[in-house]
Amino acid sequence: MRLRLFRAPSMAEAMRQLRDALGPDAVILSTARRGREIEITAATASGEAPAVPLGAPPPALVPAPPAPAQRPQPPADPLARALARAGLPPSMIARLLAAAPPAGLAVPGRPADPSRRLALALAAAGPALAALPAAEEAPAMMLVGPAGAGKTLSTAKLAARAVIAGHRPLVVTADGARAGAAEQLAALRRVLGLDLVIAAEPSMLLRALAHRPPGAPLLLDTPALNPFSAADGEHLAALAAAAAAEPVLVLPAGIDAAEASDIAQSVLHLGARKLIATRLDAARRLGGVLAAAEAGLALAAAGVGEQVAEGLAAVDHAALADALLHPLPDRAPAPPPGPPPNPPALAEPLAPSAFVPPSRLPPPQRAPLPASRSLPA
Repeated sequence: MRLRLFRAPSMAEAMRQLRDALGPDAVILSTARRGREIEITAATASGEAPAVPLGAPPPALVPAPPAPAQRPQPPADPLARALARAGLPPSMIARLLAAAPPAGLAVPGRPADPSRRLALALAAAGPALAALPAAEEAPAMMLVGPAGAGKTLSTAKLAARAVIAGHRPLVVTADGARAGAAEQLAALRRVLGLDLVIAAEPSMLLRALAHRPPGAPLLLDTPALNPFSAADGEHLAALAAAAAAEPVLVLPAGIDAAEASDIAQSVLHLGARKLIATRLDAARRLGGVLAAAEAGLALAAAGVGEQVAEGLAAVDHAALADALLHPLPDRAPAPPPGPPPNPPALAEPLAPSAFVPPSRLPPPQRAPLPASRSLPA
């Protein structure tokens, strides 16, 4: 290879010298400014390499092509892989891994298996946990949340819990816009013998409360919340003020973490400080639930099952760790076209939920039940 240096007052002049001397096949190795001159180092494939002038810097080498992009490798720690699969935000994963005991380190009474490690990490650096107050401790509770979160079913389960504890709550639905909301709660009349009041506006709610028996707990079901609608927020704030109720956010498991955080932020100004997570027996992507709790809400209960009698389960760090670490089984392959075959069994059965529901209700009452009533606007 033949190397040449060319210097000129301008780049155009240096390039002219290069083409005249080496021709169009020359390869430019480097360019630099030397005082008021431009210096070009170039090469051709023929001839002897001339001596480089004394004092001149060595020519720059052609940079090597960039290495092919490497696919990101999964985290080495099995706990990190499980948390990423569960959809937790990266900042929460890093915090929990920092708080978890090292893998293989023994803890008092049992080895530090992944569930035990995660339970200890959740207790040290995870979202806060809280218990829903008993009926006599929370005379008014208002459930808020997005459409389809399970507010109405959770209201029914709270009513069942109050009846089991010996109380007769007043159940009110403010969801007059959704067809079927009142019908779903009407099951309370058939099963629990409770009155159902429909009060879609704060003024109607105030008139309903005027007939509330002394000491009766109030359970208020609300319409779907759009976290980006100021009107929705104002309406819920007016309902909470009229009922003097504690707002409680209801969110389904499997919701996107960023969306869940936005929803949680939108209810903090209402005074919400607790969170009921629903469908924890049917999802393992719990990153959204934990992201909402991290926004400032305490995880208070887990909705398990679709039956009112199954109630709401308490949440502890061990049960939460088990739910985060236990993956769903792989889906069975799609059957070929033709008559539907017998459904194949899954290679790995779905483990039961870590959240155990409380005792079931007594048999339904058979006495005549009062009809629901709707207050005039």
